[in-house]
Amino acid sequence: MGKINPANVKKTWYYLKRNGLQSTWYAAKERLEEGKQEPYVFRPVSAEVLEEQKKWAEDPFLFSILVPAYRTGEGYLRELVASLQDQSYPYWELILADATEDDSVKKVIDTYADSRICYVKLPGNRGISENTNEALQHAAGKYIGLLDHDDILTPDALYEMAAAVEKGKKAGIEVKMLYSDEDKCDGEGKHFYEPNRKEKFNLDLLLSNNYICHLLVMESGLIKELGFRKEYDGAQDYDLVLRGAGKLMGQEEQIVHIPKVLYHWRCHEDSTAQNPQSKQYAYDAGLRALQDFADARKWKARAIPLKHLGFYQLLYEEGPLKARKDVGAVGGRLLSWGRTMGGRMTKEGEVYYKGLPKAYSGYLHRAALTQDAEALDIRCIQVKEELYALFEEVTEVPYRKFPGTDLFDASTLPEGTDYTALSLKLSKAVREAGYRLLYTPDRAEKWNAKKRQIDRR
Repeated sequence: MGKINPANVKKTWYYLKRNGLQSTWYAAKERLEEGKQEPYVFRPVSAEVLEEQKKWAEDPFLFSILVPAYRTGEGYLRELVASLQDQSYPYWELILADATEDDSVKKVIDTYADSRICYVKLPGNRGISENTNEALQHAAGKYIGLLDHDDILTPDALYEMAAAVEKGKKAGIEVKMLYSDEDKCDGEGKHFYEPNRKEKFNLDLLLSNNYICHLLVMESGLIKELGFRKEYDGAQDYDLVLRGAGKLMGQEEQIVHIPKVLYHWRCHEDSTAQNPQSKQYAYDAGLRALQDFADARKWKARAIPLKHLGFYQLLYEEGPLKARKDVGAVGGRLLSWGRTMGGRMTKEGEVYYKGLPKAYSGYLHRAALTQDAEALDIRCIQVKEELYALFEEVTEVPYRKFPGTDLFDASTLPEGTDYTALSLKLSKAVREAGYRLLYTPDRAEKWNAKKRQIDRR
């Protein structure tokens, strides 16, 4: 990360054209500073651990791995198959739906004697969604995973997925959707970089960006019910995940994150990972998928793109508290001397993105994205009107608005208040009442203008 190379120069040029010189300056500066950090090293699971994983003690179940292929290079295809054959969990099938005009892909597959490989020749290329739907019809697995035709899995990928399913079963949870961390690799599949370390399921982060991405596995009944929609080609996975998450709202314990890199996303000149501009249509499709999600819930909101490709925001006509029944405290970023000092917090009171300059977007731009929060700083919040009584019960002060706004006037809190402790107490009470807490960094200016006015009193 942060290296000056032709790919990064190209990305910078596209960013400059979209966002102007000032934004590009800060974005480039942040990237270069990230490059000074300890370099990422992918550490594969040892052979000894893989051997232990092969001794699966539970009742085995089948994974169907769907791969829509189109003009796939032989080298990439063989690496993909090898990454499956190397799995420590052997109960899988590969459904390869081939839309290539000639028989080049079939010739490669014909060299394998592995009965777990199911080759499906498509009559034509109907697009990524329809091609994947064809593969889906042949899937017999209890769980179904998605793999791009030029990417590769780590040897422990399916074991970790199976183990998470079994863990959920023992806890009385039927896991419906699973996803892992991922990283990128070069065209040769030898150099790994830019790890995507994800967090447990976060609906509003998903409404800002398809942070789930790879590796994605779904319970077969759910994915077959949803299917892939051709009008969202390019962002068909995002559309699928959004609709899956919509089905599971209120049952989010059925969505499981595995905090391990299990997927290598290959980067070459034509891939979205290496050259985002090569698939602008995919980001446009993602925007439409997000709008569809909001419309399906009758939220009065408009989906808009953010500065970085593939990142979005929902603008609510009357704000999220009125538009959504599930949201109870909205919070912004608290800044001091241009750096983040408050806002989203962990349940223990640690501040996310602490010390990050105002102009920076943070790791994978997450500091600049709307997201669900475990806790919010009481000094920069807005509370749903129906929760005013709860607010007063917890804080022992009435909810008084700052003049001209709906924001809480923190100056009404007693002198010497432990803001962190009170923030955690209030946040817990709101969550236990069944509401989400929403972190909205775009409101930072409003929060901090208010704070400056308070400080001048």
